[in-house]
Amino acid sequence: MENKVNTTGRRKEAIAKILLSLGKGNIFVNGKRLDEYFPQANLQAKVIAPLEVTDNLKRYDVKIRVLGGGISGQAGAVALGIARALVDADAKFRATLKKKGLLSRDPRMVERKKYGRRKARKTPQYSKR
Repeated sequence: MENKVNTTGRRKEAIAKILLSLGKGNIFVNGKRLDEYFPQANLQAKVIAPLEVTDNLKRYDVKIRVLGGGISGQAGAVALGIARALVDADAKFRATLKKKGLLSRDPRMVERKKYGRRKARKTPQYSKR
């Protein structure tokens, strides 16, 4: 393995830049500990899922710079970035991560607002008379 691995993960409008290096399992997001940045347990679980699936939770230190989007999109972007970094670090993790669906980018994006509508699909209320 190389000493450090840089990757990028994206989801919705969020972009996460990941720096993976050998260490003791410390995870920092924008300079804060993981539990400070993502206080909800389900988001923390989503972020560390690639490390847990490959049994590397205590083996790597992860530094994350995330920007844009909301907290859920950021968690998804971080998870994808970590999964890609693990594959770059060691190719044998690819099969495990792919089987769990952690290497595929979620293509769903917010639909744009249309002219004459309140949102993308919501129309003004119909009035018969």
